[in-house]
Amino acid sequence: MRVIKRFLDYVEIRTKITSLFAFFMTIAFLLYSGESIEWKLTGIFFCSMFLFDLTTTAINNYIDTKTNGQILQFRRSTAFVHILMLLGISMALGLYLAYLTDLVVFLLGGLCFLCGVFYTYGPLPISRQPLGEILSGIFYGLLIPFILMYINMPEGMLLSLNLSMETISISLQVWPIVKVLIFSVIPVCVTANIMLANNICDLEKDIQVKRHTLPYYLGDKALYLFAGMYYLTYVAVIAMVVLKILSPLCLLTILTLVAVQKNISQFLKLQDKAVTFVLAIKNYVIIMGANTVLIFISHLLT
Repeated sequence: MRVIKRFLDYVEIRTKITSLFAFFMTIAFLLYSGESIEWKLTGIFFCSMFLFDLTTTAINNYIDTKTNGQILQFRRSTAFVHILMLLGISMALGLYLAYLTDLVVFLLGGLCFLCGVFYTYGPLPISRQPLGEILSGIFYGLLIPFILMYINMPEGMLLSLNLSMETISISLQVWPIVKVLIFSVIPVCVTANIMLANNICDLEKDIQVKRHTLPYYLGDKALYLFAGMYYLTYVAVIAMVVLKILSPLCLLTILTLVAVQKNISQFLKLQDKAVTFVLAIKNYVIIMGANTVLIFISHLLT
């Protein structure tokens, strides 16, 4: 049991809500939209996605503990073996999913794997650039929903890719793609804000180690961005209801703005990793949880 606990600490299992909520919110949306779920493909995707999420965290901890003075839960050789095992299983599942589907899933999945590995690894890690918030939001908040919708929707409903020796053609279905993009505003913004809050709290320490994240360039404007992205999620919900993408019942999520605003105000007053960073996690759970539940209830009432 102690080994299991150390492993769960190593992969920071408590932080995996970013992938889980995006997954379940998309499932709720697919059900509400009347799509039939391909449970085999969905299960393979979930396992690959979740294991790779654990992999990226393990890589992050393995790399960071070289310089930050913290101690790994295992010997470095053992920790590295864990990374290889997680990466190997998640890649095998991803390749199997691509085999069962098509080239689009292979390419998008490959892009996710590359971004995850090079987030903290390599000569110029993404985490040391002002791209962390943007890419974490896109990969967790957009590509997870997109791939999940793609494998569960009829062929060609979102896009189709055709390759030959002479031509490469991509056909996009504009309105379905627009719906996915608007839907993804919610998970993109709240996911990016977790990274943004983390980097705001660590700004002084990051500057000392020459880690120039987005708050380094934005200064105090990073706080306005932090608040603005939460407000944008409510704008997205209203837009989806107006466009009849979601049920009017989903407007009830606006009631959560009271709690979210309270957390925003506290964070704007004090940016401390030990005290107020958790507010970004709380806002994520509030917004994603409320939307997921309301979309699922909307499905049950249709």
